[in-house]
Amino acid sequence: MSKQILVGGVPVGGGAPVTIQSMCNTRTDDVDATVEQILRLEEAGCEIIRVAVPDMAATKAVGAIKERIHIPLVVDIHFDYKLALESVAAGADAVRINPGNIGDADRVKTVAQACAGKNIPIRIGVNGGSLEKELLAKYGGPTPEALVESAFGHIKLLNRWDFDDICVSLKTSSVPGTIAAYRKMAAESDYPLHVGLTEAGTPRMGVLKSAVGIGGLLALGIGDTIRVSLSADPVEEVYAAQDILRVVGLRKDAPELISCPTCGRTKIDLIGLANEVEERLRAVRKPITVAVMGCVVNGPGEAREADVGIAGGDGVGLLFRKGEIVKKVPQAELVDELFRLIDTL
Repeated sequence: MSKQILVGGVPVGGGAPVTIQSMCNTRTDDVDATVEQILRLEEAGCEIIRVAVPDMAATKAVGAIKERIHIPLVVDIHFDYKLALESVAAGADAVRINPGNIGDADRVKTVAQACAGKNIPIRIGVNGGSLEKELLAKYGGPTPEALVESAFGHIKLLNRWDFDDICVSLKTSSVPGTIAAYRKMAAESDYPLHVGLTEAGTPRMGVLKSAVGIGGLLALGIGDTIRVSLSADPVEEVYAAQDILRVVGLRKDAPELISCPTCGRTKIDLIGLANEVEERLRAVRKPITVAVMGCVVNGPGEAREADVGIAGGDGVGLLFRKGEIVKKVPQAELVDELFRLIDTL
């Protein structure tokens, strides 16, 4: 089991539930836009939020943002250690840095001491695209071994100043490479791990890569907090992260939808029905399984495994509960009848 850190009071590691993170794509110095986005992310289920801090204008916004949100705020720092110091003073709940790119040892020491003074953790963010040149030369590229060696080098640098309140990420855009790096890191240390892929892509491939990479690691028991990185509205990252946690069995706080792939027996708009049910289930907070089946061949059997379900027919559908037929329903009323039944559970 990994050690535990606290990010603004939210436990990460040490057996705590895996938390969902995202990152704002607004300008941090635009406080109103950033707060508006964070509030939407909170509503979607985000539990820790990160903002970019590229300049002093961004650091000056940190305190104002913190006052208006309800989840921990992590600042993302590169190159300028003074930005980390100002952000810590402004009330950031954690700092994400690459200790190797913020200057000499004295600057790292200053940041470590500032974080220690406020009891806030540091995430060492190792990234395949910004590895040290000597490690790239040594290993011939951003290999899992190079990522892990980079992480331990940064850990050693912080430990030098008696700082060990650390979380680690080792991100690349390669699913096999990322999985191998995290497995190696988990085998060689007990630091909590922030799991994700970098530059995962657009929702289509990005969600797929994240599901395989992040979900695969979580299924192995590796990972304490996750971020799905997508070229999309960050809310989509949060939805994808929730789905991954549910699929691997780490969250049972919402419905699971099962639906058939359709075939020549289907006489209803099964795809349309499934999409409508999935969308309406977003508002349901019950750990139930809901089946949407295209015909009565597999419908009763699948619905037996589900808490509730519907199966289509020719002009009429069936409403099920635990495999038992509740009643026949006109197709046009199937979804409404399903949700009336869900309301009674």
